[in-house]
Amino acid sequence: MLRGLYDWTLSLAASKSAEWWLAFIAFVESSVFLVPADVLYLPMALSRPDRAYRYALVATVASVLGGIAGWFIGHYAYDAVARPILEFYGKYDEFEAMRVSSGVGFIILMLVTSGLAHLPPIKVVTILSGVIGVPLLLFIVLAIAARGARFLFLAWLLRRYGESIRHFIEKRLGQIAGAGAAALILLYIVVKYAV
Repeated sequence: MLRGLYDWTLSLAASKSAEWWLAFIAFVESSVFLVPADVLYLPMALSRPDRAYRYALVATVASVLGGIAGWFIGHYAYDAVARPILEFYGKYDEFEAMRVSSGVGFIILMLVTSGLAHLPPIKVVTILSGVIGVPLLLFIVLAIAARGARFLFLAWLLRRYGESIRHFIEKRLGQIAGAGAAALILLYIVVKYAV
């Protein structure tokens, strides 16, 4: 199923309405969809490097709006909407463990790591932010910074290095960003428990 979703999303990059699809995928990825917008963003930016920053802006705005939708789902419709989504993806128990132990500081860290490496997936962070009551304005500012940094950095890489960087991004950027995210989490734990 996941491979089919990935292939379908990738096929959208060649369509005339690709920019609209990018906005749609970035929006739903931030609240309910499994496949990241990068799958569509990367081939679009590679085929039109002159529009890489434009596509990054579209993906950022749509992703933040989708994140706001996820925040509202978590805040106002957790039992009716969020819980069934989490159960569908098999993430409910994980989510509940995070919900019990999370605070605003941890949400900030998760937004940054999700922006860098999709760890945890952004939809989990947005819904959790609403559930625990992270102030909406703070959430929006953090989401703009985290998601914008990701898409603008990818735009810069693709504009600067073109096709040669694509394989690196697809294969290794997640690993590098994951290591960076793990370092941030470790730093957070050290600071939290050292004080």
